[in-house]
Amino acid sequence: MDPTISVSKGCFVYKNGATRANKRTPSKRKRSETTPSLLGKELTSQPFYAAYSECWNQIHSHIVQLQMASNARTLEELMDFVTGERTDNMDSGEVLPTAALLTGINQPDHLKQFETFTQRLHTQKAARVCVLQSRDCTTLKAAVESMVYNLIDEQSEPVNLDEGDEDEGRERDRKRLRRTQCTMKHLHSWYANNYAGGDKHGALVVILPDFECFNASVLQDFILILSAQCGRLPFVLVLGVATAMTAVHSTLPYHVSSKIKLRVFQTQAAPTGLNELLDQVLLSPKYVFHLSGKAFKFLTHIFLYYDFSIHGFIQGFKYCLMEHYFAGNAYALCTSYSQALVRIKQLTHEDMETIRRLPSFRPYVEQINDCKRIIAVLTDDDYLKKKLPQLLRDCLLHFMLFRCCLEFFTELVGDLPRCPLGRLRRELYVNCFNKPISEQPEYKECWQMLSFMSKAEFVAKLGRCIARTELFLTEQIAPLELGDACSDLMRAKLQALKQLLNDVELATMELQTAAIEADSLTDGAPLSDLTQVASRQELKEQLLLRSKQDKQQSTSEFSRALNKILTLIETDLVLAHLRPLQQAPPLHEIYVFSDIATVRRNIIGAPRAALHTALNNPHFYMQCKCCELQEQSQLTSTMPDLSVVYKLHLECGRMINLFDWLQAFRSVLRTGEEQEENEMPQDQIDPQIQARFTRAVAELQFLGYIKMSKRKTDHATRLTW
Repeated sequence: MDPTISVSKGCFVYKNGATRANKRTPSKRKRSETTPSLLGKELTSQPFYAAYSECWNQIHSHIVQLQMASNARTLEELMDFVTGERTDNMDSGEVLPTAALLTGINQPDHLKQFETFTQRLHTQKAARVCVLQSRDCTTLKAAVESMVYNLIDEQSEPVNLDEGDEDEGRERDRKRLRRTQCTMKHLHSWYANNYAGGDKHGALVVILPDFECFNASVLQDFILILSAQCGRLPFVLVLGVATAMTAVHSTLPYHVSSKIKLRVFQTQAAPTGLNELLDQVLLSPKYVFHLSGKAFKFLTHIFLYYDFSIHGFIQGFKYCLMEHYFAGNAYALCTSYSQALVRIKQLTHEDMETIRRLPSFRPYVEQINDCKRIIAVLTDDDYLKKKLPQLLRDCLLHFMLFRCCLEFFTELVGDLPRCPLGRLRRELYVNCFNKPISEQPEYKECWQMLSFMSKAEFVAKLGRCIARTELFLTEQIAPLELGDACSDLMRAKLQALKQLLNDVELATMELQTAAIEADSLTDGAPLSDLTQVASRQELKEQLLLRSKQDKQQSTSEFSRALNKILTLIETDLVLAHLRPLQQAPPLHEIYVFSDIATVRRNIIGAPRAALHTALNNPHFYMQCKCCELQEQSQLTSTMPDLSVVYKLHLECGRMINLFDWLQAFRSVLRTGEEQEENEMPQDQIDPQIQARFTRAVAELQFLGYIKMSKRKTDHATRLTW
């Protein structure tokens, strides 16, 4: 008899000499090996992928450093609280040390913050950490078991890759902890065995990242249990509060809140973190990739009006970056100037044609007066490659000058009353990139406010603008590859502003009497007394002359100097460099992503349209031959039952008769051959078909397309049109 055949059914295992797997070895292997890309080598070896990887790695590393610096202060305070309470809570009786971390409403980013805090505790070996989710703590028994299991289980310990084989063998021989053993008694014995003697009492940190989602009664009993054990176990509770401290006070009554020693910690607000990310990373002149005004506004609106998730914003920006570079090797030129010069030589004819198809390339060709040069630019790849370095240099300088002038302009108009153009740099970036800033009514309002400022206020404001721009040139522009050329152009403009600002400081407020006396005469006659006017026409002329005289009397030396410097700012900075994307130099599309339609279609889902497409034409997603339709209105028996029921309900009105619906469903499923072989009476329904119909109708009701009618029991009400 074959050894794998038995009277009873069973499974036969062949070890083939295999031994028990080492739990530490796979972790080492995973850490040492790099994760392979999902893309094939034919894509990863292309220049555009290399440019994308380089750009994203630089931006991502900058973002990580910024976020670590932003959260460092709060994490350090929280670390000090945990380590400080570790030595005090053993003698505090039944008072549980509790930290309330106000994280804000950006729920997708909360777990990342607590993960960073947990890693830091593990790195410093300061405490054992347990993170409890509300979904795992529906009952008090489940909450206690999850806490004990996570505190004792070996997976909660930090992995030390430098341990020897002896330690690995000990970890391998350790038995798996069962859920039935997860009790407070077992936790006491485990803590006594591992932290017995001396002052090496490690704190037991319990983190509840979604405090508001916990059941109130379960949470209250859980806190009372922890506080009762504080005399023997050094528990420290950390609450992640997404709303406000009123949620803690309303959830915990007095008999529970009196058992905790609460301390509140405040994390950085999500809008503040976004502004830092935009100002220091995405709007930094260090990176040559830019978002158009509409794409930039789209991503910020998703953040401000949907989720408040900085991680989601970063992923949206990464998607824009991928869409930009994956358009072809021509976009590999979106890199530093020296690397772009090297990659120009690697461009093929298809890449050159991609460059010629850019929208800004046509105006560049039209401004060429020589026909031979036009033909060479359009047909000769080598000739165009010789022109590309200068075109790319003009684009890079344009965006660097744009960023410098944006810094000046933000300081100039960012703190005006009511902030007509916006208070933040990102708002001014969008306004300047979308359309000409000088044509906007808010710009004229800002210029009017600047002209109404007093002498001291205007001089101080313009001094801050110049100082801030010079500091930006020194810290951000000078280290760049083309920073010297940009700095020379910008410093010359700032020097001219300094000279005019000096004239404004020295200007007086006295009226120019000579100009007033010369303008007070009209046709050689002085202004007459209004009491001596004989007619209405003469009165009108005298009033008009007096209005001109009053206007001229208000003009002083300071006013003329002020108008002169405002005109210089408008012409040399605003109109010259804060130009919209349509007026940017040729080939600016290589550096700017503006395909907002693709981003909107892929980032913001349309669930109703997707459901309609899936139910109306299942072949669109399933790609199976049995569901392939010649026409959209076609019905076949091979389609899923839900699709058949959905397409039948589209043919009905507001009220759907369930019996007629069932008959139509049966007629679709039963083919002609089946009807001839298994002819059944009209009023008798196959139970299998009826069961399939009932399940499909229930699924359609679950999706929200229909609901059962209360007035007519044999009818369903259609909810969509």
